[in-house]
Amino acid sequence: MTRSAASARTYASIVVAVTFLALLVAAGMRSAPGVMIRPLEDSMGWDRATISAAAAVGIFLYGMVGPFAAALMLSFGIKRTMLAGLALMSASTFASLWMTEPWHYVLSWGVISGVGSGAVASVLGAAVVNRWFATRQGLVMGMLTASAATGALVFLPFLAWLSSSGAWQPVALTVSIATAALIPLVLVMMPERPSDVGVTRFGEDENTPPPPPLKQAATVGLAFGALRRAAKTRIFWLLFGTFFVCGLTTNGLVGTHLIAFCGDHGIAPVAAAGLLSMMGFFDLIGTTASGWATDRYDPRKLLFVYYGFRGLSLIALPYLDFGPASLTVFAIFYGLDWIATVPPTVKLTNDAFGPDEAPIVFGWIMAGHQIGAATAAFGAGWIRETSGSYGPAFVIAGVFALGAAVAILTGRRPARVVLA
Repeated sequence: MTRSAASARTYASIVVAVTFLALLVAAGMRSAPGVMIRPLEDSMGWDRATISAAAAVGIFLYGMVGPFAAALMLSFGIKRTMLAGLALMSASTFASLWMTEPWHYVLSWGVISGVGSGAVASVLGAAVVNRWFATRQGLVMGMLTASAATGALVFLPFLAWLSSSGAWQPVALTVSIATAALIPLVLVMMPERPSDVGVTRFGEDENTPPPPPLKQAATVGLAFGALRRAAKTRIFWLLFGTFFVCGLTTNGLVGTHLIAFCGDHGIAPVAAAGLLSMMGFFDLIGTTASGWATDRYDPRKLLFVYYGFRGLSLIALPYLDFGPASLTVFAIFYGLDWIATVPPTVKLTNDAFGPDEAPIVFGWIMAGHQIGAATAAFGAGWIRETSGSYGPAFVIAGVFALGAAVAILTGRRPARVVLA
């Protein structure tokens, strides 16, 4: 390996590590409302539908900010966008310590933190991969996507323990401190682009196509222009629709309501958070493996398998006895493809729209994911409030996942789309 190649590997590794940590903490913040449902019910007297609505707003904005964040990364830089997102997350969760009304919760954990976390989401991983890597993009995207699972693995048991006394304030304070601590790390350790530190992209040689030029334009125009062009294509709506189902069946439903669902069956929050952590562990394996597989196999077939297994797992869950053995089996099968769908979806987006437009287009596809997640976050809470059971919500989500599996397999693999 030449000295320049070694330097490119070193800097690319540092950028991936910092991005991984930022995505990890953002995922931990987005998972925190799941452990706050019961403490907020008990201490504030708010009903579950109201609390779920705030979580839904945060999840919705987390996705809707994505394409604008991707455009900001093109126009104003990845580092500046990350710093702004982390600052918003830290400030909003800290301010929530003084909330007394439901709208305070919606504003802090819903609106402001939703905007902040949307700037530090999967679109960040896609932008970093496109800018810093000429090869092994699927593997690196899988690793960065797995950071969301690792966020649950690291944060949820600890946050559940903090809330076990019935207090939600320690959870808010911990999230605020964790996001603030990342700001100096990003400021010091995150170069904007390889040329700033005198290296090329990882794996780049004389035969590698050059990276797309930096596009300076109005952020809103960039985001909506990419949407207008992509919306004319069939592949965009296929990926948008299946990713809607992805969000419906993951962080909106399981990430937000599984702890409360387990509580309905007499399982303590710390034990239920441990179940989510087990899923996170297996998803760390599954999503990294998905990135490896995406570099080698047809991503449509991978998505068929992921959505199919997920659907069957969700349909089966309400009929389990919620004993340790059955929940362990569910956690393994469901966890292996929690967000393993991201690398093949990014691959299909890159294949269809190219390295210049793909990060922004993926931001809009990610918006579909979060619209689905917001639908499930509110809808499952409403179903539980009106019917007294989460069971119908999980069965409905499972049926949608099976439908997504069929849809993605029957669609043709996209050729490069010329957007004009």
